[in-house]
Amino acid sequence: MKSSGNSWILALRPKTMTAALVPVIVGTALVHTHLLPVVWWISVCAALSACFIQIGTNLVNDALDFHKGADTAERIGPQRVTQSGLLTSKQVMFGAGLCFLAATALGIPLVLHGGWPIVVIGLVSIALAYGYTGGPFPLAYKGLGELFVILFFGLVAVGGTFYLHTGFVDMTCLVAGLQVGFLATVLIAINNMRDAPQDQLVNKRTLAVRFGLNFARMEIAFFVIAPFILGFYWYANGHSSATILPFVSFLFARRVLTGVMTNEPSPIFNKFLALAAGLQMVFGLGLAVGLWMLR
Repeated sequence: MKSSGNSWILALRPKTMTAALVPVIVGTALVHTHLLPVVWWISVCAALSACFIQIGTNLVNDALDFHKGADTAERIGPQRVTQSGLLTSKQVMFGAGLCFLAATALGIPLVLHGGWPIVVIGLVSIALAYGYTGGPFPLAYKGLGELFVILFFGLVAVGGTFYLHTGFVDMTCLVAGLQVGFLATVLIAINNMRDAPQDQLVNKRTLAVRFGLNFARMEIAFFVIAPFILGFYWYANGHSSATILPFVSFLFARRVLTGVMTNEPSPIFNKFLALAAGLQMVFGLGLAVGLWMLR
């Protein structure tokens, strides 16, 4: 039996924090690229708020997947605290509520600075963080999880960080947002491929369940490769460093692709999930450094 503190760390899923932090880092670098001043308190508040939304999403997912039968003793993914009895669903949902409250509190100075667009982004982000697993139309159970991640952990997070600093968005936000969002989506796509046999039993209609494992492999390959291809946008616009530096992550990309292409869903996919998190972090940092060097 794990201690309560260790159980909460397990429930928070700290390895998933790359999905929240990388887009804020990249969005901040984009501000510098445009020869505009970086306001560091904005980036810090945005990063912390994104982390709390990510953690809240994880906690809701932990509690509700258990109640819906998606997490059972036969689960081959990482241990979930509700299913294993380390924490009660009431405790986990209360923790999620606290995280969403913290995200809201951190968002207040951002709203005062950025106005109503930030109100809309914040409210929709928190609502869909719960709606990812809960509510009358749970996104994860309808095959919309990938779209949610691309939008909110890519386009919205990068574009929102940039907008808070500048008051506008442009094409660079779209390209960088897609690069970051696609790599965040690799994590959920691997997760869904690993869990497809169990998800099918409880009618959790992820894309891997709807279209099969070969589709899931092709989906993962697309989301891994596309960010590198999109990187040539920077090269075409005279910014070669933002194209070249992310390639330091290519070893991670190759190992992820080799793993999912040659293995059936099994516990080894937990290793590929960790590699995918490393891919997003190293690629994102390479992109951010490359963008920062453009000035």
